[in-house]
Amino acid sequence: MNVAAHLNYRRARYLSSAPNPSQLPADEGAEVAFAGRSNAGKSSALNAITEHKNLARTSKIPGRTQMINVFQLTDQFKLVDLPGYGFAKVPETVRHLWGRTLERYLVGRKALLGLMLLMDARHPLTALDVQMLRWCSARRLPVHALLTKCDKLTRGKAASALEMVGQRAAAEFELTTVQLFSALDGRGVEEARFVLDAWFARGSGPALSVDS
Repeated sequence: MNVAAHLNYRRARYLSSAPNPSQLPADEGAEVAFAGRSNAGKSSALNAITEHKNLARTSKIPGRTQMINVFQLTDQFKLVDLPGYGFAKVPETVRHLWGRTLERYLVGRKALLGLMLLMDARHPLTALDVQMLRWCSARRLPVHALLTKCDKLTRGKAASALEMVGQRAAAEFELTTVQLFSALDGRGVEEARFVLDAWFARGSGPALSVDS
């Protein structure tokens, strides 16, 4: 694969939604999932990476993404938007169900190549973020953490957040990498695309075409 080129993420299109992993499209091909707290800017990040305004619906009310939403990139490649967690004002039974759904998907989905884990750069590594990292670590699933909303921090504080999360990841979560990200000013969008490119290249074998 030519590392100077990207898959055409602008071709992402909505495919389907499901309340649980058993109702997702066939477990084949290759997919990358996006997960994070309900207020971490997950939908905004997906829209920025794909250059769509409303591919993933954003909301001022955290927790509105309660389904697993699947977006088609090519015949074989998909992006998956997982339910937000940890902030929404919903019943405890619903929060518990979301947690079980996330775990079932992360542990059992064979097509899953990696997880983009979104964390607010001002409040990274919450207990639920760490739980997500542990699930992925147990499965040996690569994680790339996007420290979102870094535009709301000074350069020094953003660098400190990146260093702190990077050190924790290096010490506890071997397959986790970290970067700063801002959907507002575009910081880190290209870097995130290169990670996606690398994961899809690994999952596709030599036949990958960046123009797919």
